[in-house]
Amino acid sequence: MAATSKSAGTKAAGEAKSKEEALQTALAKIEKQFGKGAVMRLGQNEAMHVEAISTGSLSLDLALGIGGFPRGRIVEIFGPESSGKTTLALHCVAEGQKRGGNAAFIDVEHALDPVYAAALGVDVDSLLVSQPDTGEQALEITEALVRSGAIDVIVIDSVAALVPRAEIEGEMGDNHVGLQARLMSQALRKLSGAIS
Repeated sequence: MAATSKSAGTKAAGEAKSKEEALQTALAKIEKQFGKGAVMRLGQNEAMHVEAISTGSLSLDLALGIGGFPRGRIVEIFGPESSGKTTLALHCVAEGQKRGGNAAFIDVEHALDPVYAAALGVDVDSLLVSQPDTGEQALEITEALVRSGAIDVIVIDSVAALVPRAEIEGEMGDNHVGLQARLMSQALRKLSGAIS
């Protein structure tokens, strides 16, 4: 009986070694094809560190757990009307600028108040501002800025105001079901790839 369990243990160790070798071979192939970091172990510290840009609110930075909004990610600020979404976004812009970064504000609502932004600490002289006419235009401008690699913070204010061109050019009462959802789906796929 003891000999059987010893040989079973040796067999299991051999299988584990074989699996580990197969895994290392697969990981090397993936890394060669897709680059370093395409697959990583979650426990590796370098994979876990995410640089953040402060929200301008210490309590919110602490609640987020990493000290602010993560860089290189899409963050949606959600809340009822007049709940401070734009104010929070402008604080983040100011914090990004304080660190020497460039910021852009895609003012879809055409409602940005430069005096208020300056009062919150935004360097309005260096802030890039666009007031696009359609959702497509707003998202194309955003994509171009993201792909430049030179912008640290981009705010789109607001997602609800991203009206598709077809809806703007259409007649009142026309059925435009799902246009904005399709526009946002496509834009997020493109932007996510460009940001990462």
